[in-house]
Amino acid sequence: MQNKDLQKSTFYFKYGKRIFDIIMSLIGLIILSPFLVVIVLSIKLFDKSSVFYKQDRVGQNFEHFQLIKFRTMKVSGSNSGPLITTSNDERITKIGKVLRKFKLDEMPQIFNVLKGELSVVGSRPEVEKFVNLFKEDYKEILKVKPGMASEAVIVFRDEERILTQFNDLEEAYIKEVLPKKISIDKDYVRNISFLRDCRIFLLTFLRVIYFRR
Repeated sequence: MQNKDLQKSTFYFKYGKRIFDIIMSLIGLIILSPFLVVIVLSIKLFDKSSVFYKQDRVGQNFEHFQLIKFRTMKVSGSNSGPLITTSNDERITKIGKVLRKFKLDEMPQIFNVLKGELSVVGSRPEVEKFVNLFKEDYKEILKVKPGMASEAVIVFRDEERILTQFNDLEEAYIKEVLPKKISIDKDYVRNISFLRDCRIFLLTFLRVIYFRR
């Protein structure tokens, strides 16, 4: 990257990215509010469980925060079993399967963005166990806030298909998937720009709406 490009990227990182996050998350919250209400009522009516699920994740500069999602697993199963799940996991509820298919369970993370814990675009936040396995890499990646949308997630849109080929999901994720995601995330951190964030956001939207296997 040339010095001029680096200066532009640094300016966007310091000032523009937070403005981008606030504007996009507020617009998203206004547009998605009716869907949020329907999902909340559906979970309460059909699953009769708590609506939200919070999980500890590692954020910028290794600071921990509570990632918010709509609950998609049975209460008894959300705190047990492997950290990596696939669509045929018996712990997932009927409503949860629908939410996961269209990534609707991720919508409450808008509030993480507004709180300043996430960005709209960035690396996906990982649990401490996985971060500790690749700590040197995450020293670079976590200079930037993790995000709701991620280039690595777009590339690994068929992640579940890859993982189901292995008996041990966590081992497969650690050895086959996570190192490649880390490589993509490091490239993102080194080359942050407004246009790249817009492209990743748009591709993520298209992936959720149109690209279903």
